[in-house]
Parts: sequence; C-alpha cells; structure tokens
Amino acid sequence: MEKDFIEREYNNRELVPDHAAYFARWERDSRYVRETLPGHLDLAYGPDPRHRIDLFPAARARGTLLFLHGGYWRSLDKTMFSWLAASYVAAGVGVALANYRLAPTVFIEQIVDDAVAALNWIFANAPAHGLPTQRVVIAGHSAGGHLAAALFATPRTRYTFDAARIAGGVPISGLYDFEPLLQHSFNADLRLDSQSARRLDLYDKRPTIGAPLVVAVGADESSEFRRQSAIIAQAWKAQVRDLQVIAGLHHFSVVDAFAERGQPLHDATLALF
Repeated sequence: MEKDFIEREYNNRELVPDHAAYFARWERDSRYVRETLPGHLDLAYGPDPRHRIDLFPAARARGTLLFLHGGYWRSLDKTMFSWLAASYVAAGVGVALANYRLAPTVFIEQIVDDAVAALNWIFANAPAHGLPTQRVVIAGHSAGGHLAAALFATPRTRYTFDAARIAGGVPISGLYDFEPLLQHSFNADLRLDSQSARRLDLYDKRPTIGAPLVVAVGADESSEFRRQSAIIAQAWKAQVRDLQVIAGLHHFSVVDAFAERGQPLHDATLALF
C-alpha cells in the first residue's frame, strides 16, 4: 500500500469532519448518565491511575457487558462513553467501562495486558457491586475493537475465571492487521515494528475462547476499516454469528447504533446474552 493511501484511510477524524460534534454529544450525555444512573465509578483494577473501571448495575441483570473505548490506543477515556450504559441497563444488562494505559507511555501489547487485567478483575469483583458474571459479553470500538478481539485470542492460562462464562464478543470497527500502521504517522506514538505488529495481528491467530462474535463496521467507513472487519470475520468465521456492514454509518455514528434500541447491532449484542 502507498503511504498516502494508508495515511488517509486510517485517519478517521479527517474522514469525518464533524467528529468533534459526536465527541461533544457523547461527553454531554455521559455526564447526564453518571449524574442520574446508579453506578460505582473509578474502581481500581491495577496500580496505574489509568487502571480504572466504572460499573453500572442493572436490576435483575442477565449478564454484564464490558466495553473498551477507542482512540488509537493513545487517547480518549471511559467517561466519554458512560452514555452507552443507559440502554443496556434498561434492557437488564450491567455495564462495565474500562480505561487502560495509553501510548506512547506504554506499548500496545501492554495495553492488551491491561484489558486482560480488567476482565480478570470483573470476574473476581463485579458481583460484589451488583454485576453478575455468569454471562459476560466483551465489546469495543476502534482500538477497543482490537482489544475486545485480542481478549478472544489470549491464552486461557492468563485468565483466572472459567472462560465458558464469556457469552460473546462485539468488536466494532476494529483493527486486526497491523502491517499498514507501520507506515502511518500515528506510529510515532504507537512505536510498532515489524515484530510487534506480527504479534498483535489477530487475523492469523486462532481464538482461545469459542463464544460467538458479532463483527460490525460502518458501510461509510474507509475501505481499509471495512477490510479489517472482513478479514477477522473470515478468519474466525467458525464463531462469527454475523458481520454487520451497516449502511449509512461512519466510524463514529456506528457507536450510536451499538447503543440505540431497535438498531440491528444493539439487538444482536443483546441476543448474545
């Protein structure tokens, strides 16, 4: 691939000129949710200040949804996504939103370690805060989509719980082939080399958790982001229940579809429980 092509295809903020309006709305709605929805905020799952998790319990919950935010592993925060909890809690699903350390302070492989630690913490501690762990679904968007899928390829020996309690996964607009990122300007922060990119690739890894997956991407996203979702759906097709290429949605509006009742992606996520 040509460097200019990669630079354009992987810069979602440039591709969506009004992305700041999405961020502003998400932050506004998230403040309202934290003020009105009962929750347990900024619980520590590790020693770093970024090792924090927010929990929103649901009455008579049938399971727990872990959501991992995006931001190219180098920006954004769980507090921007509290708004996601409202519709899932209303549907009887507890919600956990986890932060993680960011590049360039750490490498992406260490961020995967944080996701593993957060998931282990949920199984050990979330029930005490009203979130059941008999059925847990792991979701994430963009960089978080990669992290959600990476948890499905993590050796089971790294988990301190019965992996059969993971009911499904929903990687949204994720990245699973890291080779193009070696040429992107973002790599100044990500600090990938050919060896670490290969270790992070998921399309050539076998899942260690066999729960069903719903892979999603907006039809109006770049051709490379659509390709990324297509290759993981093909590589892991034995457990991919659905590949949703959602008409009319771009890299940021697809998050809305994940949370809006009646949207196929929201319904498909709830069906995993």
